[in-house]
Amino acid sequence: GSEGSFEINNTTGAISVTKSPNQLKKEVYELKVQASEVSLEGDTSVYAFAMVTIRVVDLNNHPPTFYGESGPQNKFELTMYEHPPEGEILRGLKITVNDSDQGANAKFNLRLVGPGGIFRVVPQTVLNEAQVTIIVENSAAIDYEKFKVLTFKLLAIEVNTPEKFSSTADVVIHLLDTNDNVPKFSSDYYIARIPENSPGGSNVVAVTATDPDSGLWGEVKYSIYGTGADLFLIHPSTGIIYTQPWAVLDAEVNSKYNFYVKAEDTDGKYSLAEVFITVLDVNDHSPEFNENIQEKTMIIGSPVKIEAIDQDAEEPNNIVDYSIMQADPANVFDIDQSTGEIKLKSYIRSLDIIHNITKNKDCIWSLVVQAKDRGSPSFSTTAVLKIDITEETLHKGPMAAFLMQTKDNPMKALGVLAGVMGIMVLITIMISTAMFWRNKRSNKITPVRRIIKKRQIPQSRTVRMEWLKFKRPSNAAEKFVVEDDAKSLHNENSNNNIQVAPIPPPTAPLPPPPPALAPKGDPPMWRVPTVSGSLTPKFKNKQLKKKSHSSTHSALVSELKMKFEKRNAAMGDPHI
Repeated sequence: GSEGSFEINNTTGAISVTKSPNQLKKEVYELKVQASEVSLEGDTSVYAFAMVTIRVVDLNNHPPTFYGESGPQNKFELTMYEHPPEGEILRGLKITVNDSDQGANAKFNLRLVGPGGIFRVVPQTVLNEAQVTIIVENSAAIDYEKFKVLTFKLLAIEVNTPEKFSSTADVVIHLLDTNDNVPKFSSDYYIARIPENSPGGSNVVAVTATDPDSGLWGEVKYSIYGTGADLFLIHPSTGIIYTQPWAVLDAEVNSKYNFYVKAEDTDGKYSLAEVFITVLDVNDHSPEFNENIQEKTMIIGSPVKIEAIDQDAEEPNNIVDYSIMQADPANVFDIDQSTGEIKLKSYIRSLDIIHNITKNKDCIWSLVVQAKDRGSPSFSTTAVLKIDITEETLHKGPMAAFLMQTKDNPMKALGVLAGVMGIMVLITIMISTAMFWRNKRSNKITPVRRIIKKRQIPQSRTVRMEWLKFKRPSNAAEKFVVEDDAKSLHNENSNNNIQVAPIPPPTAPLPPPPPALAPKGDPPMWRVPTVSGSLTPKFKNKQLKKKSHSSTHSALVSELKMKFEKRNAAMGDPHI
């Protein structure tokens, strides 16, 4: 049972190992030993057997060892692109780890020492031997711009042995760059100022963008675009913005420009920044009067105003100060430095005082007025102002004062007059519109509304029939009353919904003509009105009854009858 691993001394009985202990394949060997008695003749006639058990006990005398493709190795290198996918295995690394001890002495842990959270090693616990696998855990951290080379220590350390044997291997990862970055400006916006009238090609501002990628991916090209970029150019490599050779910057025309600049790499990735340019005003305009020689009329107690305009864009270049350069005599007028209002000295309150000052009876004086800006250098201009001084002798009031003030400016008076007329027309239109809508919402036939208010409770059918019988005229007075009432009702309502039978006019007393009676068998036809519903026979029946029983109405009828008779007699036709 020795399997060639053990031998025994035939004299002493000592058992020894014939191989290296590391080469023993079994932990327990069962040996059968025979002892024989040797006779004088050399024969082994008597013998005995015994079983010998040999246990091979491992000594912890081997640390874990890393192996590469060519044998034991303590450094492993790999080249890879940055930002690999998470969970990817680094297949370029061929690493094997082994511990030649047996049992618990061959159990050890694997650990990756270096920048944390980037890679992890599998397996973490090994018994005797295993293939080592390294897996990507954080892709963003594998950045060429941060680390060109990543270096780790692969550590294998025994677990349950008192010796804690261990070994290490270096893992070196060389990263390759990819175009994973966009050019980035040093600022999101740039503010620049340039004086107006600067020559073409003047530098304005320099923008800067960087791309951390290497090689061609890190080269940046600048361009410019936008509605405000017509007067400007940018150098494609340096980022310097300058004016067009033909550009003329004028703060009075346009003092603000803004546009965008783009930084782009060779792969088309880009970023933008905004540029704001302010054209600084230069005092290149002098104040200007509307006319170099002006005439104005001054009423004693009221000022006159002269005005000059400076076309510069900013203060103080466009602020104008006024002064009187020449006047004869010099102590008659004062001028407001800021507004340009000219007025007489406070002690001059009448023309008599002016006549005492000068012998000029026309009271037309000439002044030389200067308008000067506050720029540096300062510019100025002058104008001659002829002032006709007069005293207000007309009707004193706001209208007279206004007419005098607008004497030199008739367009102002016309404008005020047009404004007043426009307001009056607007008020008239508003009133007319209000009246139109009020009449549109109300009933236009006013008498009908009044009759409706006076309408009584409807009477029975019998009463209406009695009224139809009463319609037959009994005397001339009643005929007259009925005709007058019907006419008035007809004219008031302006409609012909009610058909009234024609009644002949009253006749002269001598000889009285026979009254025209309606046919007995054909009573007048009455219709119920559809629109003017208030004109019903009920109202006339009521009025007829009142007039027939009233003495006052009888007297009135008699008087009216006499008037008609006189008129007919005068005209010579008693039947009209």
